[in-house]
Amino acid sequence: MTEDLAPTLHPVEIGTLRPTQMTVGLREVDRKRAEWRKRAERDGPDFLGSHMIPVVLGPKSVPYVIDHHHLARALHEEGVSHVLVSVVADLHFLKKAVFWTFMDNRNWLHPFDAEGIRQSYDKLPKRISGMKDDPYRSLAGEVRRSGGYAKDNTPYSEFLWADFLRRRISIRLVTNNFERAVDKALAAAGQHEASYLAGWCGRSDDTNR
Repeated sequence: MTEDLAPTLHPVEIGTLRPTQMTVGLREVDRKRAEWRKRAERDGPDFLGSHMIPVVLGPKSVPYVIDHHHLARALHEEGVSHVLVSVVADLHFLKKAVFWTFMDNRNWLHPFDAEGIRQSYDKLPKRISGMKDDPYRSLAGEVRRSGGYAKDNTPYSEFLWADFLRRRISIRLVTNNFERAVDKALAAAGQHEASYLAGWCGRSDDTNR
């Protein structure tokens, strides 16, 4: 996100946060849970203070999360009840239909299910705990950490990588042999077919220059 974030100086209940995506990678959530457990006693408050959740205030001032869904889910599953948020935009005065259209046009929504199929806005989960697992999102995250592509600020870029990998690697392999799936995904990520994706750092086909 490139917008300046305005911090909210009081905690917000995680249970009141509304997701703007339908899925997370549960392996990614588990990784963040493990990170939190290592830090909770040592510097938990400082960690939360430096990892505010960006939200947009929608109709009735409901806070809609537009990034850090995996962190919010991890903290929720670890029993953290409140987080600090940064308000990116206050759209509480908009009618719901206008709100959804604006959010979609700003690329602040990703209403795609675990099969990568777009759904209607009303299918978005009402709670952070309601997001389903998309194993390919976990695969995309591991590929990035392994150097398959670079971190990029393009919204939902890792979901675009997940969708790319979904078409090339079987769900059976992702489920049964994740390490092997990562190896295959790294090879696929370097191909020129992936060059349209944000963060691509593969080798160019043009070797004559």
